[in-house]
Amino acid sequence: MENSGGKGLSLARRLYASRTLGLALGLLCVSAAMYPLDPAPWVWGLMVFNGVLWPHVAYQWARRAKVPFHAEHRNILVDAFLGGFWVAAMQFNPLPSVATLSMMAMNNVAIGGLRFLLVGFAAQILGMGVGGLVFTPTFIPSTTPLQMFACMPLLIVYPLTLGWLCFRQATTLGRQKRELLALSRTDSLTGLLNHGAWKDQLEVEFQRCQREQGGAIALIDIDHFKTINDTYGHVAGDIVLRQLSKMLKQNLRATDVAGRYGGDEFCVILPGMPLNSAAATMEALRDRFASLGYEQSPGLKVSLSIGLAAFDPTHTDATLWLNDADQALYEAKTTGRNRVICRINGTPCHELLDPV
Repeated sequence: MENSGGKGLSLARRLYASRTLGLALGLLCVSAAMYPLDPAPWVWGLMVFNGVLWPHVAYQWARRAKVPFHAEHRNILVDAFLGGFWVAAMQFNPLPSVATLSMMAMNNVAIGGLRFLLVGFAAQILGMGVGGLVFTPTFIPSTTPLQMFACMPLLIVYPLTLGWLCFRQATTLGRQKRELLALSRTDSLTGLLNHGAWKDQLEVEFQRCQREQGGAIALIDIDHFKTINDTYGHVAGDIVLRQLSKMLKQNLRATDVAGRYGGDEFCVILPGMPLNSAAATMEALRDRFASLGYEQSPGLKVSLSIGLAAFDPTHTDATLWLNDADQALYEAKTTGRNRVICRINGTPCHELLDPV
């Protein structure tokens, strides 16, 4: 119910502006067609109510309804009914009648598609029938120049306004869709790609590295992270995770792809970077991160274990490349932690770095 209410209020606000403009322009069009027919005062009063007051009544009706969405659909059918009524009242004068019916049809399609167009058309037919009973119309086959000019604002201004409103709504929805997509691909704590998004990007970068024959991948693990959480609390652990993500964002190239692989493990793709350069980059990261201090926990010192693997052109699958980095990370953790271990073609290559 809340979703329907929120959606209905938004719809009512959008239609309030377009209905106010459209009915004001329609009043000009209908008045020019009705004037030669010398209608009764109550007809003029009804025209003024429909063209000036009804948009405000309709908006308040929808705003105060339990389900504004349903109330606004009812309002649109009232619009269609009154449009048909005025067509009959105008003696089916060609241009004012076509302008009135087509503008309402345009509105119905924009709101509810083909189904609502047909429902609106039925309401217009009903309105014409009631108008026929009230006015017993005869067909007026010609439109005067004055009536033609009176219809022009409705035919020109209203479609432009409705198009602009639809464009603005489409732009807003497109931006919201992009934001939701970004949120669905982003880890909320660190702001880096989440596990699934990073794995998707790994496939893309694997294909690129196959073409360019170069690149490296790193898996980064925060040493003894469970102990950090148990000793200093999860708030301190979150701060450590955010510090590492911040450092990755600051020190990596724009083309590098960093993500949170899970828990305390991070991952970085370094496309086109030779292994020795990647090793130097990861070693600098490890060294800088180890020197960080934490105001909330002065005694907290954190180190990183990093497994680094060069792209292997013999690999037929990205997971094999990732597995090389995982093997290097395992070696880094089992040989003392706080170090970078490299692998090339699946084989450890310790000579790229000085011992820690």
